[in-house]
Amino acid sequence: MTGLRLEHHGDIAELVIDRPDKRNAMSYDMWSSVPKLAAEADTDESVKVLVLRGAGRHFCAGADIGEFRTHRSTADTARDYGERVQAAAHALSGMRKPSIAMIHGFCIGGGCELALACDMRFADTTAEFAITPAKLGIVYSFDSTRQLVATTSPAFAKYLLFSGNQVDAAHALRVGLIDELVDPADLRTITTDFATTIASRSQVSVRAAKRLIEKIVAGEDAPDEEAASLPVLAVESEDYREGVNAFLEKRSPVFRVR
Repeated sequence: MTGLRLEHHGDIAELVIDRPDKRNAMSYDMWSSVPKLAAEADTDESVKVLVLRGAGRHFCAGADIGEFRTHRSTADTARDYGERVQAAAHALSGMRKPSIAMIHGFCIGGGCELALACDMRFADTTAEFAITPAKLGIVYSFDSTRQLVATTSPAFAKYLLFSGNQVDAAHALRVGLIDELVDPADLRTITTDFATTIASRSQVSVRAAKRLIEKIVAGEDAPDEEAASLPVLAVESEDYREGVNAFLEKRSPVFRVR
């Protein structure tokens, strides 16, 4: 699939943005392809964690502005384009399985949107971040703005969206836009090691925690029926029995629920 590919490395799948000649800028067709690839990783029983990364020197320089005169030239085409971008972001954020954005080089505009749709963001010191609607006369979507505010703060969201300025990785770490900052030589190893750690844990626990956090971030302040049921249902899982037995037998657990 042009510009995007899904790679499998044991328990870990990598969704690779592969358009290095355009700094991995996302074309209309690439946005449209993300939901299918995310769903493929989410339904594949061999996959426990998704890593989103860019090929070459950059993570993603955002949307391909060169297409805007055709794919974003009227209110109707702009609406269609926006819906495809949002569908891509929702496909990532809505996965049952955890995801990590592995960021180096440019993470701009739509690239930030994709990174924010992941559960965590690991970056190296070459990373540069910006969200640039104010430079283009575009309004960032409600859902992506909410995610930015929830991840950082209202003040930093305003800083990025009002100015369109770039910030470096150290600044991004200070405000919570990224979760881990490492040397370029270590980014892949540290990201993969953390993904492997998640994959070794109980997926019953990991996916329930993700679902509960989603509900809390969405503003729920009391457990609904689903939230209340998750801890109870976990006790009936094979993972629970294996976890308790492993602890009592002083060995590492081997979780098999996928």
